[in-house]
Amino acid sequence: MKTLSARKLAETVTRLREKKGFTKEELGSLTGINRIMIGRIEREDFIPSIVQFEALGNVLGFDIAEMFVEKETTNSFIALRSEALNDTEKEGVDRLFKMMIALRQQVILRRKYENESINNA
Repeated sequence: MKTLSARKLAETVTRLREKKGFTKEELGSLTGINRIMIGRIEREDFIPSIVQFEALGNVLGFDIAEMFVEKETTNSFIALRSEALNDTEKEGVDRLFKMMIALRQQVILRRKYENESINNA
């Protein structure tokens, strides 16, 4: 199974941004991604949405498929049931966990934004 490598994405974005001479703000203007989010991507602290991911690939000139790496499959889901899950069940659980992580990131960002709005008021 292939999974997005935050490390590979961070290294690629940083290397190509610097090679092309873009500041984070310039790259943000070209991709529509806030410069702070560019910094978080480069620190492996944020996974961009599909639209943002494609914009980065287009502007920096990399194939987004190259950011995915093979992931070893394990029986780590056995704890969820008394027997190993089949491939379809594993994919469903993986998808669910990824959606939960993305939702958690959005909640954290929203809270941070709301706190900054309150502090600036």
